Amino acid sequence: MTPPILIFDMDGVLVDVTESYRETIAATVEHFTGARPTNDQIQQFKNQGGFNDDWQLSHYIIGGVGFDVPFDEMKAYFQELFLGTNGTGGLILREKWIARPGVLEKLAEQFRLAVFTGRPREEADITLKRFAPNLAIDPIVAMEDVAQKKPAPDGLLRIAAEHPDAKLIYVGDSIDDARSARAAKVPFIGIAAPSNPTYLDLVFLFQEEHAHAIVDDINYLEEVFAQ
Repeated sequence: MTPPILIFDMDGVLVDVTESYRETIAATVEHFTGARPTNDQIQQFKNQGGFNDDWQLSHYIIGGVGFDVPFDEMKAYFQELFLGTNGTGGLILREKWIARPGVLEKLAEQFRLAVFTGRPREEADITLKRFAPNLAIDPIVAMEDVAQKKPAPDGLLRIAAEHPDAKLIYVGDSIDDARSARAAKVPFIGIAAPSNPTYLDLVFLFQEEHAHAIVDDINYLEEVFAQ
């Protein structure tokens, strides 16, 4: 029997990116504009949808306050902050793994584990090798693997096409994740952390997208599947 595939988004689901991606967005905007957006403001953009790509979000915020910065220049600064010089010492090292020891290993007894992320593959690989080097996660669908970014369902449809006999479930923490799952006709489990500055807004958004379940973090998934 083909096992169901439990597909994770990465940022905010597997990894706490408050001090990595979110900090890089804020620092990049501040560098080019002199004004630093708060985490609350960044989350409000995320809740609008269409801002799954942090490069595009950073550039949008910079342009929105009247600064005309070439996208490639902004992206280069962002990447240097995030990855550091020659791939060492960047803010990516501030990431924190969310799953408690044994949680994903337990889920792997019931599901095949996979990832569909908006990250570039290099950055996904760095984090997965750092925190989960011995965990079987396959397939991994990253930014370069899809023609259209979330909320388009391309990544989920790709996994579905490669595994036509498997039931898919997608776990994400953004409205773009939820809309991607709905477009692919894949059940969605929303992650809405109480520490999120727009927690209640996110819960309501997930409910509007008919989420199968909404939990605080992935450590509660075992309870969802035990029901």
